[in-house]
Amino acid sequence: MDEQLQIFIKRGQLMVAILVGALVVFLLGQLGLQSKAVDQQNQNQITVSGEGKIYAKPDIATVSFGVATDGKTVAEVTKSNTAKMNTVINAIKALKVDEKDIQTTNYSLTPVYENSVIYAPVPMMYPNIIGGNGTTLTGYKLEQDIQVKIRDFTKIGDVLAKATASGANTIGDLQFTIENPEKFHDQARAEAIKQAKANANNLAKESGINLGKLINVFENSGPYPVMYSAMGKGVANAPDAVAVPTIQPGQQEIDVTINLTYQVK
Repeated sequence: MDEQLQIFIKRGQLMVAILVGALVVFLLGQLGLQSKAVDQQNQNQITVSGEGKIYAKPDIATVSFGVATDGKTVAEVTKSNTAKMNTVINAIKALKVDEKDIQTTNYSLTPVYENSVIYAPVPMMYPNIIGGNGTTLTGYKLEQDIQVKIRDFTKIGDVLAKATASGANTIGDLQFTIENPEKFHDQARAEAIKQAKANANNLAKESGINLGKLINVFENSGPYPVMYSAMGKGVANAPDAVAVPTIQPGQQEIDVTINLTYQVK
């Protein structure tokens, strides 16, 4: 009885092995057929590309201003810094800069410590041996920064000068952007598609192939550019500390690449 059971188990194991083997062969065959179908499909396709470039003038200038104040107490630095920053903001508003275009980007209050060192009396051959040390709170520093959008480029120089003269002791990061670049991006895309279609027609004409259905469109475009001025962030120590140049915003390039994939008849 035991011998018959062993024979039965061996036959079952053999059948399972045969079925698994057949399944593996079947799956490999299916993968091979799919691979051949994909290769054949790819052989019956062509992909062409086109590039569209649009040059647009920036319509927004942004610049940052900061006020930093030191004092003995929180109340002292807060009162002093607030008065200075309000003066700067009011001077900017007086130049017809809209309130919605003035944004606080940083408000930071930090304690200021001073290291204290205690020197122990020691023999002359070992001067200045430290006997102990610690830190002492000496006051506070408040830093506040605002970012200003300037839509009228004729006022850029006046905004820089007035803000500095009114108490801003850091100024910089002047940059130019396009507020609504989407419309220019759409124009660049349309130009890229037009060029890609022309390239496809020329390729078909020169090679003798017949274009079929357009089956895929792929777009590649980088982030919208930001044009920076040469002005870096620095300290303005006096009303005339910043010599304001004539501002030249220039142009920005918006670039879109389109890939079109066609079936080949």
